[in-house]
Amino acid sequence: MDIRRRAIVCVLAVSFVLTGCGYKDMPVAPDTVVPLAISDLSFTATKDGGRLSWSYPVKTVQGDAIDSISSFELYLAEVPIKSYCGTCPIPFGKPLSVEAGAVFDGKVRKKAEYLLRSLQPNVKYFYKVKSRTSWLAASADSNIVSFVWSAPALAPTGLEVTLGDGRIDLAWQPVTGLTSGKTTDKPVVYQVLRGLGDGTLTRLGEPVSTPAFTDRQVKNGVRYRYAVRALVSEAGEMVEGLISEAIAAVPRDMSPPAIPSGVSVVETAAGKKIFWTEVDDADLGGYRIYRRASNEDDFQLVGEVKPGILLFVDKQTNEGLRYYYTVSAIDRATPPNESMQSRPASHR
Repeated sequence: MDIRRRAIVCVLAVSFVLTGCGYKDMPVAPDTVVPLAISDLSFTATKDGGRLSWSYPVKTVQGDAIDSISSFELYLAEVPIKSYCGTCPIPFGKPLSVEAGAVFDGKVRKKAEYLLRSLQPNVKYFYKVKSRTSWLAASADSNIVSFVWSAPALAPTGLEVTLGDGRIDLAWQPVTGLTSGKTTDKPVVYQVLRGLGDGTLTRLGEPVSTPAFTDRQVKNGVRYRYAVRALVSEAGEMVEGLISEAIAAVPRDMSPPAIPSGVSVVETAAGKKIFWTEVDDADLGGYRIYRRASNEDDFQLVGEVKPGILLFVDKQTNEGLRYYYTVSAIDRATPPNESMQSRPASHR
């Protein structure tokens, strides 16, 4: 065999060895197809069990858009309360496959839901979820939700709101009943939920022990929605109750500007000119001018001017009568808040 033929045989032999060696480990999926981990897995108690929900991932870990998810993998761990160890690893079992699909319904990002049945008391449940775009490309673990289930508290009733300036006060009826028909003699606290507009309701602050709550983290003119759930202590864990009906509220500006000062009146050929000192207010919407004739009992509105204008000319007067004028300031609220009227001023 000549040198050239021996070289060809060697190359073929090496090629055969390489193609036949295989992989020792599963190949790693490229980041361009691996979905971002789900971060909003949540549990909601229902009358006969509970419901898990989460949002479909819409991007990969590299930031590329995802059109569809092939499936979700839902992991469960059940630990009897008597055996629970806070520092021990969570004993998740094999995952349950949940069907998925397109990540958008039209232009709306889809949410997945999974109903939980046959939940048992005195058991601590743990759940997490992964998403897949293929058999090879799986996301990292989601956040873990955990809870202890027992017959949940009934939903609070009579939720009412009182609107304020930069605040919303909520009140509702106390809860003592459970969905099982029994009453609880254990401490009950309440978790307020809030959403912006028609957005998702999320926890607002820490649970409160009385059926009332004041939300000062609001902006005037913005629409909010509120709901409340009761939580009952069970084996050292807080068991979430059913959620009340939601109620909407829009706080509004109720603080008027300062009262104008320095009002004076000068009689001229063009009419009676009323002057005043500018009110320093970032929300100033203008000024209103009021007039009372000497033969009248009440002041009547005779004009309104925009911010920055500190003069009004009253041309509709009658000779022989003395006139008195006051000025108020208004803001930009709808309807506007109006200050008290200034001290009356008159022409000499």
